[in-house]
Amino acid sequence: MLSRAGVLLTLGIAGTAVALAAPAPASAQSATSGGAVTYQTKSDQELKQTLSPIQYKVTRRDGTEPPFHNEYWDNKKAGIYVDVVSGEPLFSSLDKYDSGTGWPSFTQPLETRNIVERDDRGLFMTRTEVRSKHADSHLGHVFDDGPAPTGLRYCMNSAAMRFIPVDRLEAEGYGQYLPLFQQAKR
Repeated sequence: MLSRAGVLLTLGIAGTAVALAAPAPASAQSATSGGAVTYQTKSDQELKQTLSPIQYKVTRRDGTEPPFHNEYWDNKKAGIYVDVVSGEPLFSSLDKYDSGTGWPSFTQPLETRNIVERDDRGLFMTRTEVRSKHADSHLGHVFDDGPAPTGLRYCMNSAAMRFIPVDRLEAEGYGQYLPLFQQAKR
C-alpha cells in the first residue's frame, strides 16, 4: 500500500513469487486472484531480440546512456514511467524535475516496493545504484543532492523505462494511478 497526495493506492505483490514469462506489449503485469499483481520478464535471449541495444546495455549490463541524448530527459508530459522489461511502475511525472544533468530525475519513486537500492563501488567511488525489484533492471543511481521535499535525486536512464501518458493509464492497466493526476489538477 502506498499513500501519496491523500490517495491510497494498493498494488499487492504476491509474496516473492514473480512469474518469468514473455510480457504483453502494453503492460507486462497481470492480476491474480485476490488482486495481487505479478510482473513478468523474458529470458535474456528474448530480451536481446526485443530490447534496443541501448535498452539491453543499460538494463542487463548496468550501462549508462548519454546525457541530453535520451528519450525522457526533457519530457514534460503527465504520466508514469515503468520498467521497460517488466512493466512495474517506477516513477511519476509529478515527482520529475530538471536537475540539469541531462537524465530524467525524480525526487522519489512512485512505488518504493518496486525499487531496490545497492551500493555501487565502481568508477573509484561509492554510489547508490537503483534497480527494479522484479526484473532486476539497472535503472540509474540516487544521490542526496535533490530538491525538497526529499532532498534526493533519482537520476535514471530513459532506456530503462517506458513512459505511459495519463490518457493511456487505464488502457494499459495502470488506472489505479489516475487519482494522483486528477488530484494534482485541483
